[in-house]
Amino acid sequence: MKQHGFLGALVCGRHLAWMSAGALLVSSMAAAAATDIQVWHTLNPYNSKVFENLVKDFNKSQKDVKVELKAFNTPEDIEAALAKTTKQNKPNLVQLDDARAPDDIAKRPYIVPLHILAAKYPVKDLKWFLAEGNTFIRDAKGQLLAFPYMVDVPVMYYSIDAFKKAGLQPTVPQRSWKGLQDQLVTLANNGSRRCPMTSDQTVSINLENLAAVNNQPYTTEENGLKKGKGSPVFTFDSMYIRHLSMMISWVRTELMVKPEFDAVAAKRFANGECAVLMSTSSNLGWFKDSKKLDFGVSGLPYYPEVTQKPGNPFVGGSALWAISGLSKESDAASIQLLAWLAQPAQASHWFQSTGFLPLTKQAFDQTDGGYYKSLGDWRNLVAVYASNPPVMSRGFRINNYPKIKAMFRQKLDGAFNGQQPAVTALKSASAEAGQIMRER
Repeated sequence: MKQHGFLGALVCGRHLAWMSAGALLVSSMAAAAATDIQVWHTLNPYNSKVFENLVKDFNKSQKDVKVELKAFNTPEDIEAALAKTTKQNKPNLVQLDDARAPDDIAKRPYIVPLHILAAKYPVKDLKWFLAEGNTFIRDAKGQLLAFPYMVDVPVMYYSIDAFKKAGLQPTVPQRSWKGLQDQLVTLANNGSRRCPMTSDQTVSINLENLAAVNNQPYTTEENGLKKGKGSPVFTFDSMYIRHLSMMISWVRTELMVKPEFDAVAAKRFANGECAVLMSTSSNLGWFKDSKKLDFGVSGLPYYPEVTQKPGNPFVGGSALWAISGLSKESDAASIQLLAWLAQPAQASHWFQSTGFLPLTKQAFDQTDGGYYKSLGDWRNLVAVYASNPPVMSRGFRINNYPKIKAMFRQKLDGAFNGQQPAVTALKSASAEAGQIMRER
């Protein structure tokens, strides 16, 4: 497995060093009084508690830095709060979505890219888990722009109890969409009529990763990563039309509950109401902590007619971005916290407790087989991200993508509600995406 030096691609020729106790060497850190820093986040309640406990341990482990956390309900709430900050009430680190345009976030006047901060306050010997070929939180030069702490992938969760009750053997979902459909019929007729399947990731499952998992382009121009060749275009072909038509039929025949958001779908699965859930891996820790839930994890389905072997979903999620215009002591303190979180003990605990991808190679290597027991294919689904991805899974870059994604979700919701057939909804979505993409 290839090793990727911590910020090695970002700070060429720099040799990095740890203190013997594992804390970051920061020459400018004041020894007398603790430096206060604030971290803003939008973690779900379960993951928030894991983070809070880690930060408490950090605060207890040393006297140089004191970290305060502030939780927000949504990414929009954080963005609104950032717009109102002054020099006196700036946070130090903020959880922000990648938004498929990290370069734009890095250009904001109140953001300082991580590779710039780390050049001033270097650390040693961290090996990023996520391969450098992945575009998540990296700029066009491959430089890391933020701390990739909340990286996730979409997965298929399944209730082993529901599969057993339905008499399905083996008690795992089929990876082909047609095979899964046959299983959902059996589940609906044998104990899971109320909710054979649901999801909270409409666009991710039915558009973005329908492409990636089937080894197809999501947009033209190598998913928008090919420079100087014009704007990418969404061409939702027969694969998308066929798939969305099938999803509409699943909703109509009640094989699938219409996608539910704001943790509704995840809560239903956690409570044992649904047999299958397609959602983000960041719910895994929460589900694993539920003593009454016997579940496994599988990869997203694919179409064997389109690809012989399923590809890997796009990496998604968010990261901790550093805020500019703060004191040297504050910047050094922020890096000291990040370095501590990246140490093997803390990083492996974060991975195992949340379902976010491992932060470092060490975190993955130090997670033994006992953790993966009864989690289905989770280890294999994670391991592939340590290798450089094929072109179709590297990521994508689309101007104004958050606005486009919101529009896509609206179009898909309308199709699920019977307002438009699949071909009309996708044609309209493609045309509107082109218009939004050209907005400045």
